[in-house]
Amino acid sequence: MGDTPVYKRILLKLSGESLTGESGFGIDPDILNRFAAEVRKAYDLGVQIGVVIGGGNIFRGLSAKAREMDRVQADYMGMLATTINSLALQDALEKNQVATRVMTAIEMREIAEPFIRRRAIRHLERDRVVIFAAGTGNPYFTTDTAAVLRAIEIEAEVILKGTRVDGVYDADPEKMKNAFKFDHLSYMEVVKRGLKVMDSTAITLSMDNKLPIIVFNFDIKDNLKKIMLGEEIGTIVRE
Repeated sequence: MGDTPVYKRILLKLSGESLTGESGFGIDPDILNRFAAEVRKAYDLGVQIGVVIGGGNIFRGLSAKAREMDRVQADYMGMLATTINSLALQDALEKNQVATRVMTAIEMREIAEPFIRRRAIRHLERDRVVIFAAGTGNPYFTTDTAAVLRAIEIEAEVILKGTRVDGVYDADPEKMKNAFKFDHLSYMEVVKRGLKVMDSTAITLSMDNKLPIIVFNFDIKDNLKKIMLGEEIGTIVRE
C-alpha cells in the first residue's frame, strides 16, 4: 500500500443516525467533528469527494412517527432534515480547513446552491468537497438512491457507504454472534439474499451503471483513508 490513492473521485454515503451519539437524537458535535477529520484525511490525499448524508437523526419519512402523515409530506420533511445535517457537516469541514459546498435538490438559494451537475463537477475539480442535500428532490426515493444517482452524475468511481459495522453480514452482527461477513458480493446476490446494503432501487441503479459499492465501518479511525490507498476493508459489491 503506497501513498497514491487508487480512486480519483468518490461518493461517500453516511447515515443521519450515525450523528446522534448516545442521545439517540439530533447532532453530536464530537461525532460530527470526527467525521470531518476522517474526510479531511482522504481530502489531503487529493481525492475528489462528494457526500450524501441521511436525515434519520432528525426525521425519516418511513419512520414510526410518520405513519399517520401523508407519505409525500413526510418525505419532504426528511429531505429538509438531510439539509440540516449537510449544513452541519459543511461547518465542521470548513473548521477543518476543507473548502465545501452544499448543493440541494430542492431550491434553497439563501442557504445552499441548487444542484447543477456541471457546477458540482467544477467544484470537485477545484478541490471542494460537495455535499448533496435534499435527496433526489422527489418523494418515495431514499437517500441511498440519491447517493447512487449523484455518484453516477458526477462520474464517481465508487460509492462508499459508511456504517457502524465492518461490512455486510447475512444477519445483524449486533444481535447474532455467528453472523457471516461477506468480503465480496455481486449485485444480484444482494438482491436475491435480501441483504441490507442499500434499497433495491439503489442496487439496481448501481448494477446498471457498473458502480461498485464498498460498505465499511466509518467509526474506525483511518478506515476511509486506508480504502483510498487500496486496502481491502469492509465488503465490496460489484459485478
